[in-house]
Amino acid sequence: MASVSAPAQAATSPASLQRGIVKMVLSGCAIIVRGQPRGGPPPERQINLSNIRAGSMARRAAQGQTDTKDTPDEPWAFQAREFLRKKLIGKEVCFTVEIKTALGREYGIVYLGRDTTGENLADTLVNEGFATVRREGIRGNNPDQARLCELEDQSRASKKGLWSEGGGIHTIRDLKYTIENPRNFVDSLHQKPINAIIEHVRDGSVVRALLLPDHYLVTVMLSGVKCPTFKREADGTESPEAFAAEAKFFTESRLLQRDVQIILESCPNQIILGTILHPNGNITELLLKEGFARCVDWSMAVYTQGADKLRAGERSAKERKVRIWKDYVAPTANLDQKDRQFVAKVMQVVNADAMVVKLNSGELKTIHLSSIRPPRIEGEEKNKDKDKRFRPLYDIPYMFEAREFLRKKLIGKKVNVTVDYIRAATGPGEVTPAFSERTCATVTIGGINTAEALVSKGLATVIRYRQDDDQRSSHYDELLAAEARAIKNGKGLHSKKEVPIHRVADISGETQKAKQFLPFLQRAGRSEAVVEYVFSGSRLKLYMPKETCLITFLLAGIECPRSSRNMPGGIQVAEPFSDEAMLFTKELVLQREVEVEVESMDKAGNFIGWLHIEGLNLSIALVENALSKVHFTAERSAYYKTLVSAEEPCRERKEKVWANYEEKPVEEVVYVTEEKERVANYKAVYVTEICDTLHFYTQDVETGSQLESLMETMRAEIAAQPPVEGSYAARRGDYCIAKFADDEWYRARVEKVESPAKVHVFYIDYGNREVVSSTRLAVVPPAFSTRTLAAQATEHALAYIQVPQDDDGRADVVDCVVRDIQNTQCLMNVEYSGAVCPHVTIQFGDTKDDVGLGLVKEGLVMVDVRKEKHLQKIVTEYLNSQESAKSARLNIWRYGDFRADDADEFGYRR
Repeated sequence: MASVSAPAQAATSPASLQRGIVKMVLSGCAIIVRGQPRGGPPPERQINLSNIRAGSMARRAAQGQTDTKDTPDEPWAFQAREFLRKKLIGKEVCFTVEIKTALGREYGIVYLGRDTTGENLADTLVNEGFATVRREGIRGNNPDQARLCELEDQSRASKKGLWSEGGGIHTIRDLKYTIENPRNFVDSLHQKPINAIIEHVRDGSVVRALLLPDHYLVTVMLSGVKCPTFKREADGTESPEAFAAEAKFFTESRLLQRDVQIILESCPNQIILGTILHPNGNITELLLKEGFARCVDWSMAVYTQGADKLRAGERSAKERKVRIWKDYVAPTANLDQKDRQFVAKVMQVVNADAMVVKLNSGELKTIHLSSIRPPRIEGEEKNKDKDKRFRPLYDIPYMFEAREFLRKKLIGKKVNVTVDYIRAATGPGEVTPAFSERTCATVTIGGINTAEALVSKGLATVIRYRQDDDQRSSHYDELLAAEARAIKNGKGLHSKKEVPIHRVADISGETQKAKQFLPFLQRAGRSEAVVEYVFSGSRLKLYMPKETCLITFLLAGIECPRSSRNMPGGIQVAEPFSDEAMLFTKELVLQREVEVEVESMDKAGNFIGWLHIEGLNLSIALVENALSKVHFTAERSAYYKTLVSAEEPCRERKEKVWANYEEKPVEEVVYVTEEKERVANYKAVYVTEICDTLHFYTQDVETGSQLESLMETMRAEIAAQPPVEGSYAARRGDYCIAKFADDEWYRARVEKVESPAKVHVFYIDYGNREVVSSTRLAVVPPAFSTRTLAAQATEHALAYIQVPQDDDGRADVVDCVVRDIQNTQCLMNVEYSGAVCPHVTIQFGDTKDDVGLGLVKEGLVMVDVRKEKHLQKIVTEYLNSQESAKSARLNIWRYGDFRADDADEFGYRR
C-alpha cells in the first residue's frame, strides 16, 4: 500500500504552502520532492497524497530470505505511476502538508505549478480512474473530500481505469529481475538503442533501468567512465568518496525516471556496460566534462560513441581543474611549449621502444615511445643459455623485427614529437634494474603514430596502468585498439606460429673466422650491409644481412683522428676532431643501408675497405670535410686521385685536422733507382667474350679441362634431378645456374632483378651477360660452387691503347677484335693494373703478332702514353706505329691529326 491508515495520523499546525521540484514518483499516490541545490545535493522529502489510495508497485523479495516472495504489481499501479511520472518529473509543484504521522510520514495536497491555482493531482488521479478515495476518514464538512467522492463516482460510471471491466489483470507487468545469460542477452540486441526508464541511480555512473517493452530490470554501468562511489563500511553505513554525492545528484537530476535510450555494449563478468542517450545529451560525456568522472581503460574499448570524445571531456575538466581534478597537475606542466612539441631528425633506433633524435639546436635527445613495451623474454626462457653472451636485439623474439620496422620507417627522417610525460629516475630494486629519467612521447611521421603502427604489427605491447596513473600516451585508446586488432589477427608476438630465430655470427675480432670469410667478401664485390654501431669516424660495426653476420669494418685510404679508448696502460686520450669525425659518420651512416667493398683485413680480424651510401664514398666525404687525411695505402686504389683532390683545398685552408699543418720545404734529393725491366711472361688463354667497351674475358687454358669436367658432371646431376621450375627466388649477388639459349645449364651470378620475368645474370665462366626469366634459374648444387672451382672468366683490357670515344669508331675497333680473337686461343701478358681490371697485351696464337699494336698500325686506336720507365721501349714502338698510321691517313687519322686543338672535352689526351 502506498499510504497508511488514518488511525496513525496526528494533526499538524495550520498548513502553509511549500514548493519543490519533483525528483521521483514512487507510486500513483506518493512522490519525492527536492529543494534547490546550494553548494551540494538539496534536501528532499516524501509527500503522500491525502484521501486517496493507488495500487502498490511490484517489489522484489528480500535477498537472502528464502521465505519471502516477489510481490507483483497491483492492477493499474504501474499505469498510475507512469501517469504521474510523465506529468511531474523535473517540474515544480506546490503543496500543503495536512497530516504528519508519528513515524514521520507526511500527507498533503499537491498542485502542479507555483500556487494552488494549478492542477490538483489527487483530483486528476481519481478522475482518470487511477486511484480510489479513502472514504473511511471522510468528514462531511470537508469540500475537498466531497469533491473527490463526486469525481470517483463519475469515474466509476464511466468505467475508467480501476473501474473498467476485467479487473485490470492485463495491466500487471511481467517484471524480470534477473537475466539467465546476460552476455547472450546483450549480444542479441546488436548494440541497437532500446527504450528504457531509469528507476534508480546508485552513483554517478551506475543506474538501475527498466527496459521496455519487455520489462527487464537491469543494472547498467556507464561504459568508459567511473564516478566516485559510496563505500560500505563494516557496520553497514556508507561513506561517500569525495564528490560522490554531487556526482549522484548530477545524474539523478538529469536521468532519474526519465525516458531514455540505452545502448547495451558489453557484458564482462556479468556486468552490463552501456551508454545512456537522452534528448539533451550523453550523460557519460557530461560527467567527464564537469569533472564528476574519470575515464577507465578496461571499459573504454567497448564505448560505441567515440572514445576520443571521452578523453577530450576528461582533458577539458583537467585543464579547468574542476571537482575531482581540483588538485590535478599535468605530467608536462613543468615543460615549456617548445619542449612539449617539436620536430626532430631520427639518428638512431634503440631496440624497439626508443630512439635518439637530433633537435634543431643540434642537441641529441633520447625519446621513448609512450605506453608501449618492446618484446621481452619472460619465465624459463630468461634462464636459458646463461653461459652464452646474451644479445637482446637478436635473442629476444621479435625484437629484431621491431627494431627493423622502426629503422626502415624513421632513420634519417624528420618526425613530430609530442612529449606525453617524463618518467622519473628509479633506483635498483630486488628484481628491477635502475632506470634514468625518461622522456616519453608520441612520435608521428606523415600523420602516422609510430607506436600505434608498431603495436598493430604485433611488435610491441601496451602497458597497463593503475586507474589514477595519468602518465600515459595521449593516444592510449588508439594503442589499445591497435593491440586488440593484432591479437585478433594473430600478428607478431600474438602469433601462434614458431617465433623467428636470428642466428647472427659475430666475427668481430675473430681472426680465424675473419680469414675464412675474407675471400668470400672480396669476390662478392659490393655487398649490402647495415651500420649497427659507430666506434669512431672510420671504425664501424656492420650487419651483413645476406651473410647474417656482424663484422668490424675500417675505412680504407684515410687516417682519421682516434677517439679515446681504454687501453691496457690506461685511457688513450682522444685526438683533436675525433668526436666531430665520429658525429659526422654517425649522422651519415648509422643504421643506414650501405654497400661495402672489402679489400683486406688487419691482424685483429677487422675488415678494411670502402663504404658507399647513396653513391657517396664515406672515406672521401670525411676527407672533404677536413675530418681525415689521406693515408699512403690509398695510392693503390681507384679512389686515390679523388681523395687527393678532396684533401688539397682543406690543407690549403688549414681547416680542422689541418689546423696546425706547416708545409715542409722541399729538399732536392737525387734518387738512384735501378732500372726495372718490362716482364714478358705470356701464357695461353682462351678469349670467350668481348664487350662493347673493348674489355674482354678470358679463360686460362691450363684449367680448361677442369671446367669441362665440372660442367659435364653438373649437367649429368641436373638431368638426373632436374630443378623445380619457378622455385628459385633470385637475389642480387647470388650465385646460381642459368639455362642458356642452347638449353644447357651454366654457372652464373645475379646482377640485377627487375622482375621475376627480367633477371640480369653474368655467366661467371664465360663473361657474357643475359636477361632471363627466373624460371630458367636454379640454385647451384653445392658440389659445383665457386669454392670447388673459382669463376673461370677473368676481365681484361688492352694495354697502351685508347679506344675512340665516338660510337662508330669504337664499333669498328670492337668488330675488328671480335673477328680476330673471339673464341680463339691467344697468348696474354699482364702489363700493368687498372682501376677496374688488369691491362694486358694479346698475341695471336700462331703468328705471335701483338693485337693492340695491329690496331694502332691500322689507325683504329690511339696510343695511351705510359710514363713508367720500364715500359718506354714498348710505348715507343706503339708511338712509331701510330705515326705511320697518321702519315698514311688511316681510319681515325683520315682527316689528319684531330688532336691539334688539344681539347680534353673530346675525350682524348696526348
